[in-house]
Amino acid sequence: MRKTALALLALAAVPLAGDPQSAPDWPPPVQKISGEAPALPVQEALKTFFLPPGYKLELVAAEPLVSDPIVMDQDADGRLWVVEMPAFAIDESMQDSKEPINRVVVLEDEDDDGLFDKRTVFADNLVLPRAIKVLDQGVLIGEPPNLWLMKDSDGDLKADSKELVRNDFGRANANIEHNANGLYWGMDNTLYTSEHDWNLRWKDGKFLEEESLVRGQWNLSQDDAGRIYRNWNEQPLFADIVPVRYFVRNPNMVRTRGLYDILIERDETAIWPVRPTPGLQRAYRQGFLREDGTATTYASSADPYIFRGDRLPKEVQGGAFVADSPTNLVHWLAIEDDGTGRLKARDGYEKGEIVASTDERFRPVNLFSAADGTLYIIDMYRGVVQDIAYQTEYLNTYIKEHDLALPVGLGRIYRLAHESLERGPKPSLSQATPQELVRTLSHPNGWWRDTAQQLLVQRKAVSVAGDLKKLAVGAPDWRTKLHALWTLDGLDSIDPGTVEKALGDRNPDVRAAAIRISERWLRQGGQPVTKKVLATKDDPNWIVRRQLAASLGELPQKDRAEPLVEMLRLYGDDPITVDAAISGLAGQEPLVLDRLLSMNLNEQKAADVVTMLAATIARSKDAPAVSRLADAAGDSGAAPWRRQALLAGLAMGLPSGKLSLAAEPKALASLGGGSGADAEAANEVIAKLDWPGKPAPPKGPALTAAERERVAAGEKLYTNFCAGCHLANGEGNQGGHTNLAASKLVAGSPAVTMRVVLNGKEGEAGLMPPLGGALDDDQVAAVISYIRNAWGRSEFPISGPDVQEVRGESSLRKQPWTDAELVKYGERRFVRRSGR
Repeated sequence: MRKTALALLALAAVPLAGDPQSAPDWPPPVQKISGEAPALPVQEALKTFFLPPGYKLELVAAEPLVSDPIVMDQDADGRLWVVEMPAFAIDESMQDSKEPINRVVVLEDEDDDGLFDKRTVFADNLVLPRAIKVLDQGVLIGEPPNLWLMKDSDGDLKADSKELVRNDFGRANANIEHNANGLYWGMDNTLYTSEHDWNLRWKDGKFLEEESLVRGQWNLSQDDAGRIYRNWNEQPLFADIVPVRYFVRNPNMVRTRGLYDILIERDETAIWPVRPTPGLQRAYRQGFLREDGTATTYASSADPYIFRGDRLPKEVQGGAFVADSPTNLVHWLAIEDDGTGRLKARDGYEKGEIVASTDERFRPVNLFSAADGTLYIIDMYRGVVQDIAYQTEYLNTYIKEHDLALPVGLGRIYRLAHESLERGPKPSLSQATPQELVRTLSHPNGWWRDTAQQLLVQRKAVSVAGDLKKLAVGAPDWRTKLHALWTLDGLDSIDPGTVEKALGDRNPDVRAAAIRISERWLRQGGQPVTKKVLATKDDPNWIVRRQLAASLGELPQKDRAEPLVEMLRLYGDDPITVDAAISGLAGQEPLVLDRLLSMNLNEQKAADVVTMLAATIARSKDAPAVSRLADAAGDSGAAPWRRQALLAGLAMGLPSGKLSLAAEPKALASLGGGSGADAEAANEVIAKLDWPGKPAPPKGPALTAAERERVAAGEKLYTNFCAGCHLANGEGNQGGHTNLAASKLVAGSPAVTMRVVLNGKEGEAGLMPPLGGALDDDQVAAVISYIRNAWGRSEFPISGPDVQEVRGESSLRKQPWTDAELVKYGERRFVRRSGR
């Protein structure tokens, strides 16, 4: 019966005459819609889409076969493993349920007609799971704070056992919008996470931790070279030009250019919904919507998926598809190389979207480049996609007025296809021999190449090492060469001869991979391959030179300083090369800075290098080294650019709390006693230093036991509600979030901070969502008391009655505050209402 019912839905996969899908006018004008947004049957929903000429949406699965889907993976035989989250915004209250009612299901297309027709529940009774990766040995499922390896031992596609791999995959009580996710197997055989501080490597049947830096928000993908791409809310596309593993080597880095590098600025990209979009967080703002009622910018971009399939036109291959569920569309960004290895993105269409719907409940939350060569779109099909904890009052009211909270329990998966290309064949790689998998590394579809590599590595297929070495140096397709090299690396079957040949390859990504793979010998020191790696410093491509700058930090400490000095001397005007080099200099920054300052360098090549080295030294809190820097910065005989670069680095790197020096930095103090920009910069540095005899600022009263308890409670709340954007150290995610550790607003009047936390704030850094609906008065007081006493600060705390009064004063407030509106509250004298 289910098969028959679903077969009828297959009719919807073919656009009907006159349907918007096949409308000749494109880009389409904004459509007139009613004020209602009822849940549509999938046949009707398919009629609401607008696509460029030639493109079409086909149905892959729909309720009841799948419900509330949020993320998926595809196994070696083409089955879909889907995470379903019915506990999100579970009813009219829009609260998330912590009950174990979520699951992972397996979908199969038994007759291979493209429409999946069989459902098996692999694992249920899960609490808000959010990540999945199908392996040869089982299935990894992320259910914060747990990461499970579940196995099916009898082939019925139902989990028979589960093994706890980690108990620190995110936080159990974190907000649903900010928690660990991902589990993407990258080209380098690393399982990458998003919004989390470690990745994993599969090695001899075990998962080994690799420290990471918290980047991205919801899911990630890679391009054909293995570069990782991420997103953050309104910012659609960031790329790891230099892999994250290098930047964790040096804990004192102030900047990490090349990691999570933005490829298109917010004002360089625009979206073009086909329906008015009043149901957005900030749609109340004047100028936020166009005159036709549509949004101009992403409301919540997700899963920037680099398309590597072979069954869509070449124009979109290698570009990024970005889902934006609040505005009911999927955007396409073209990614271009300027010919020297520098990447930049641009809107693929000037005033149109590759997928856009007039159905307000179309919520594309995830994308997937599938085995059949097309793009799969996961549609949660909900009226609500903004978690209630972060909803503005405007949005909350809009949802209720338009009855969007219900129904739940629906969901669709679509296939983006093109009329000129048929979908590819169904895979059956689970039974493939090692030799067959090696041949699959030459497949034109990235899914097949990725899957073959992963299976070879997981199965420890060392028997085909010889065949892989031939591919690594002789394959006609550079992508195949890369897969062969990284498969050899994953099997520990790589050899210096193969790497040396790859160092001379015509393709810069192959050369860069060879440098990176050579690190196993660079670490040993004195190996013959080292000389050939060092010779790549004159490579004409930035991809190769930047990788070299990062890899040189793997040399033994005694051998790395001089080649890195040379890289900084030659390419100091490229911030990515500078930061990649500094990442490998932990503890050697003063030596390298002294060497560079002894050279006759010009400002253009050296200013940024000097600033960033000085900042890294300052952040290390090495008092003697900082004293020497302060003396150099105050040297009146030094070139002005050099003095300014040192001052900028000191100001940037010194921690929020004061660093104690053994004695007054007299040259710096003398410079600060003058006038002009240099004096101002010197005084900014002096304010962050302390020394014997320096007058101390007045200290506030010590915290009481109750206040210390409040601050401790606030730290836990901060971790769950705030650290996703502002990070544990308060310095802010590189997506553009406020550095609380250095914020004057935080150190100022609590009257301002309370209003921001309660009602939210908007400005250049984007929207700080209101938390007044998620936190009670005591909780707001606790989290504010914490940030006023963290990261070197010592400010008086506030209490619940303080918050209660401000909440009452702003109870009629419907919109987040602006900087201009908050000025008057910062100027008023704040009086605590409850004593202490």
